[in-house]
Amino acid sequence: MDKKLIINARKPKGELGSQMIEKMNESHEKLARWGISHLDIENNDIILDIGCGGGVNVKRFSEMTPNGKIYGLDYSELSVEKSEHFNKTAIKEGKVEIIQGSVSKLPFEDETFNIVTGFETVYFWPDFIEDLKEVNRVLKKDGKIFICNEAAGEEHILEKMSDYIELLDMKIYSENDLKSALNDSNFVDINIFKKDEGNNWICAIATKKE
Repeated sequence: MDKKLIINARKPKGELGSQMIEKMNESHEKLARWGISHLDIENNDIILDIGCGGGVNVKRFSEMTPNGKIYGLDYSELSVEKSEHFNKTAIKEGKVEIIQGSVSKLPFEDETFNIVTGFETVYFWPDFIEDLKEVNRVLKKDGKIFICNEAAGEEHILEKMSDYIELLDMKIYSENDLKSALNDSNFVDINIFKKDEGNNWICAIATKKE
C-alpha cells in the first residue's frame, strides 16, 4: 500500500492527488453505472453531486438532463479544478457549475435540488447525521438522496480494509447503519441495493420526508 498516494483519496492535492483522481475516475466507473441504474432521473432535474472528484458523474448527469442543471461540490481545490476542466464545455453552456465547499454547510438555498448524490464520499463526512440533515434541507419536496459505496460495513470487509480505515480516518457504513442514519435525518422510503458477486457494493436511495 502506497500510503502517500492512498491518503489523497480523502482530499486530493498535488501530483499524487492528480494521480488519485485519475485512478478513482477509472476504478469507480462500473460502480457508478450500477448505482445509477437504480435511480430515476428526469431530463429537467437539478442535481448536486457531493464529493464530485474529477467530475465524471457530473458530466454523466449533465448528459442525462438536457433541460436540467448539474452542480458538483468538493472540498478539495484540486478536485474542483479537475472537475471544471472535465466539464468545461457544459460549464460554458451554463449546464454545469462546480463549487468548492463542505457538505456540512452547503452553499445553496432550501429546496434547490431534485436529487443529491454521493459516490464513494460519505466515508469522510464529518458528522453523518447532521450532514444528511443538511442534504435534506437543500432537497425539494419529494427530492431524493442517492448514496453509492464500493464497500459496505460488514465484519469481513472492515477487517480486510482496516489499514485503509485507520489511514484515512474513514467510516464504512453497513446496510443497517445507512437505514438508521437516513431515518434519523428525516428521510423516508429508504431502499438499499447490494451487489455481492465478487464485491460488496451498496447503494441507498431515500426520499425527503414531507
